[in-house]
Amino acid sequence: MILGIESSCDDSSVALLSIDELRLIHHKKISQDAEHSAWGGVVPELAARLHTKALPALLDEIRPFFTKIKAIAVTNEPGLSVSLIGGVSMAKTLSMSLKVPIIGVNHLIGHIYSLFLQSEISLPLGVLLVSGGHTMILSIDESKNVEILASTSDDSFGESFDKVAKMLGLGYPGGSVVAQMALERKDKDRFKFPVPLKGDKRLEYSFSGLKNAVRVAIQRLKDSGKLNQNDISDICYGFENAACEHIMDKLSRVFKERNFKKFGVVGGASANLNLRARLDEICKKYGCELLLAPLEFCADNAAMIARAGRERYINNDLSNYKDIKMSPRTTSLLP
Repeated sequence: MILGIESSCDDSSVALLSIDELRLIHHKKISQDAEHSAWGGVVPELAARLHTKALPALLDEIRPFFTKIKAIAVTNEPGLSVSLIGGVSMAKTLSMSLKVPIIGVNHLIGHIYSLFLQSEISLPLGVLLVSGGHTMILSIDESKNVEILASTSDDSFGESFDKVAKMLGLGYPGGSVVAQMALERKDKDRFKFPVPLKGDKRLEYSFSGLKNAVRVAIQRLKDSGKLNQNDISDICYGFENAACEHIMDKLSRVFKERNFKKFGVVGGASANLNLRARLDEICKKYGCELLLAPLEFCADNAAMIARAGRERYINNDLSNYKDIKMSPRTTSLLP
């Protein structure tokens, strides 16, 4: 089996995946949400300390499987350097002690494999990646060449939810709480926030202007001496709609130019039900099959890292522990 290790940001996770059966033998994740919530976002130094505590505890649970591990897949890019080092250091130590090869996995590629945890990868494929600080539209051909069709020039889809949640005092992470508040809106037409780059020919994303429009609306309510629960719900609804409409506005242009037979959405923010519903509509319109990761595997997890590692293992794309380097940014997008 393949051992997967994930520690790119604020989740510590370990998984074991059967090489031949593509069966998840073990998967466990320790989230740091509660510890970071008080700060309204991830504190790198705190994340590093929590990984140091969590990763050994997770590893201790799978000791009985050590003799069956054939390779170790670990996230080595992109991510917080102080977080990556915890998982990579553990993976290198295990590689030496168990005498098995190591596989460095790009975190974004890992998310793509969350669509194929129990099946072989199906290509060609279009992908909307909404993970952490990333918002991208990708095209992957039959030879696994990745083409970036669009990306964000500033904030990402997920970051904008976190920042709006922080403005409204809703805590961290913001994605789920903003989406939940949006469901409780009283007046769906109250806040019509501008859709970023609407009509702009540039095929890119930008959420900073939308975030600022929300900030202005919140400040006006505060200045008038009122910002109640109904206000917050209506703002969340207006913001979520504008953010999702921005995604779809640019994506519709891509669909007109590309004849995707399959299209997947991956990353923590892909759990947003508003976004999923809109993607379902556009895929039906263009006769394209929509691929969705199970909700429990949308966020960062080691199962997807193990799955990406398994693909590299069967293709004999292995490394020595001395060759694995870490990077806060993406250096290679190769599934």
